[in-house]
Amino acid sequence: MASWSAENATEAFLRTLKMGKRRKEPNTVEFIAALAAGNNAQLMVMACAATAGSATLSLVAAAHQTGGRAVCILRGLKELDASRKTMGRYADFVEFAIGDAWILLQNDYKFADFVIIDCKMDGYKAVLVAAQQGMNKRGGLIVGYNTLHCSELWWGDLNLKPHFLPIGEGLMVSKISENERVKKKSHWVIEVDKCTGEEHVYRITSTQRK
Repeated sequence: MASWSAENATEAFLRTLKMGKRRKEPNTVEFIAALAAGNNAQLMVMACAATAGSATLSLVAAAHQTGGRAVCILRGLKELDASRKTMGRYADFVEFAIGDAWILLQNDYKFADFVIIDCKMDGYKAVLVAAQQGMNKRGGLIVGYNTLHCSELWWGDLNLKPHFLPIGEGLMVSKISENERVKKKSHWVIEVDKCTGEEHVYRITSTQRK
């Protein structure tokens, strides 16, 4: 990712305040906007548990500042219709995609440098793995949203070294360095149960021959 820009962060922060309802103090949305814009993110992706909301607005504000793209991944057409109504005129500044977030992050959006994952969504762990794999070469930031009920230990098991921030319903922020290599000889596999549709994440460790 590009070097930190305090100007971009400030402008995105203020823009998000204007886009949403005024609060007594800054909230999660403003923080995410400043984080994305400050890091000059170019391809920002939000994996939603349900409909797009205030967190997606943060990407719109950041994208306006950096000239990047704001993408929102939804489960289906029902969520898409609801999201457009919720976001109003700001929906025109978002690229909506429908499908499995972890598949889209491995293919269409594998070059994303800023990914937000709503940890209330089913299979958020698989989405987390997909986001990490896409950033291993180019670097980026992964932000877990609504993480109060999530296990920080699981994030650590991915070598993500997350930072928990007690903002809103909890944020996990993890920076993936450019060309970062995993020290252990292991890789993650995502499988989908054809009968139930459930996603299972496994780590396979191989022995290194001398």
